[in-house]
Amino acid sequence: MNNKSNIVIATGGTGGHVFPSIGLANCLNDEYKVQIFTDERGLKYFRYDKNLKVKKIISSRVFSKNIFYFFTGILKIFISIFSSLKLLIELKPKIIIGMGGYSSFAVCLSGFILRIPILIYENNLVIGRANRLLLPISKKILVSSKNIRGINKKYENKIIFTGFLLRKQLVNSNIEKFQINKSSLSLLIIGGSQSAKIFGDQIPLIIKKCHANDIKFNIYQQCQESQTNYIKKIYENLNIKFELFSFTDDLSKYYEICDIAITRCGASSMAELVNSTIPFIAVPLPSSMDNHQLRNAEYFYEKGYCFLLEQKYLLEKLFDILQTAHKDRDKLYLYKQKMSKHSDKESLTIAKNLIKETINGKI
Repeated sequence: MNNKSNIVIATGGTGGHVFPSIGLANCLNDEYKVQIFTDERGLKYFRYDKNLKVKKIISSRVFSKNIFYFFTGILKIFISIFSSLKLLIELKPKIIIGMGGYSSFAVCLSGFILRIPILIYENNLVIGRANRLLLPISKKILVSSKNIRGINKKYENKIIFTGFLLRKQLVNSNIEKFQINKSSLSLLIIGGSQSAKIFGDQIPLIIKKCHANDIKFNIYQQCQESQTNYIKKIYENLNIKFELFSFTDDLSKYYEICDIAITRCGASSMAELVNSTIPFIAVPLPSSMDNHQLRNAEYFYEKGYCFLLEQKYLLEKLFDILQTAHKDRDKLYLYKQKMSKHSDKESLTIAKNLIKETINGKI
């Protein structure tokens, strides 16, 4: 007879919300029956992990200047609340952990109506809007950084610092240290879970300029499928080693072989790079909600883990940064030394203990 308690993890549909959810779910699976609720976008991240049980719920952004999208978003939220209530009544979970995103909002609100304890997790340096709305009804908020912004002072007693929640591939990884004498650095280019179209459009032109100046890289690049032929043609003409991919649920295989990365600035992506001791060039998405990607990037930049480059200067300044990385290996090694002093490998244990205490009524 299986007496494991049910736990629900509610997550938004982007990689920044889903990847910490996967790490937490796998950590909890040995002691609890974990059910993940996510939206249509989030389903693709779970297709390779057969150990996790996932249910799809309706989700929509509410905060829109377009009046039509605003009201349709409100309608979808109400539909999601009713469907979540039905599922939660059937499952009878002991706790709900909201991982951010609009689909987590409806599930957590439904849980509150049913008097199920709520914990929320925020991995960005600025609290997201869904979590901000959920904070009054949550027992605690687990945060990745002590520098988090946007939490009202009256809720500061709810803050628990865990660090960044990592996927098991990163927790168990043992990536080798940087080799200073390498003639060609391996460059990983990742655009976040949705990929970055501008990276695919512009970075190959910079790589072309690097090659003309005898600065050679092995390239591993995430791109949109519609860009593949364009990028492939440029790199084949340069006769360089490269690999293109549109989506992967496991970037750790690339972390093991790359020396430097170019990345968007979702907290999960940068945390994985830091915990893998890979220096990176942070390019924040200018349109990110509440400009949170810039705040994330500034945090890691001030720690001395990365270069920081605004997207509008990509064509103008990326070449200079790559030239510096190619010539000044000691600078990259210094980044790696600083990163090696940072570790989030205990974050899942901290979160698991907090969840257990909440279920047992100690919080």
